[in-house]
Amino acid sequence: MNAIKQTITSGKTAIGTTAGPNIDVSVLADAGFDFILFDTQHSPYEIKQLAPPVQAMRGKKAAPLVRVAANQADQICFALDAGARGIIAPMINTRAEAEAMVRSCRYYPLGNRSNAGVRGEWGEFPKYRDYLDTVNKELVIVPMIETRQALENLDAIASVPGVDVLLIGPSDLSIELDVPLDYACDTYQRALDKIAATAAKHGIAAGMYFIPPGMEPNFFVDKGFKFFTMPWGPWAATGIQNAIAGIKR
Repeated sequence: MNAIKQTITSGKTAIGTTAGPNIDVSVLADAGFDFILFDTQHSPYEIKQLAPPVQAMRGKKAAPLVRVAANQADQICFALDAGARGIIAPMINTRAEAEAMVRSCRYYPLGNRSNAGVRGEWGEFPKYRDYLDTVNKELVIVPMIETRQALENLDAIASVPGVDVLLIGPSDLSIELDVPLDYACDTYQRALDKIAATAAKHGIAAGMYFIPPGMEPNFFVDKGFKFFTMPWGPWAATGIQNAIAGIKR
């Protein structure tokens, strides 16, 4: 039902990119990415602006994921009602916060998400309960690990039923570790190793919100990080340049 969920649970690497309402996401969603991430935390866009671009992704390969600005039930509900097939919430520091996130994402009896009818691209169902159960099972739930407190509570967060990915906020975590943006240093790399090992221990994925500048994606894949975004602009520019170069002028 949710290809991105299957990619994550199978242990394959899920590669996405970020976009906003100002981008024709129908093209990006069929370009080969596993997911398109809409950010409402560090962007000028609000969740209720996302319905049109998310709807434009219907029938496409990539799944729409939304990062909400805060771990709040109303923001999560807005994103899901817009059609998100995955939720990312920042600054999840404790088991209780992870549990609250999961509850906000899931319908009764596994959560307390308010019902507004069928929302999102989940298929056709003979019974409404089947739709509710499918969303509860297939939705991708991704807490962000960005603080020392979260590192101390990794096992507790990773063991919450429903959590699919431990997602690092690279810059915030580096600042918390007193090594601002020094992504290659030993202190930072040890933290990454701890997160990857904890995710593997609990049978979930480890991810990076973005690959730090100047570092290779496969370096992180080899460390156990199987979920991240890549900027689509440089790849698009390279493809256009290569195509033009092949034409006699």
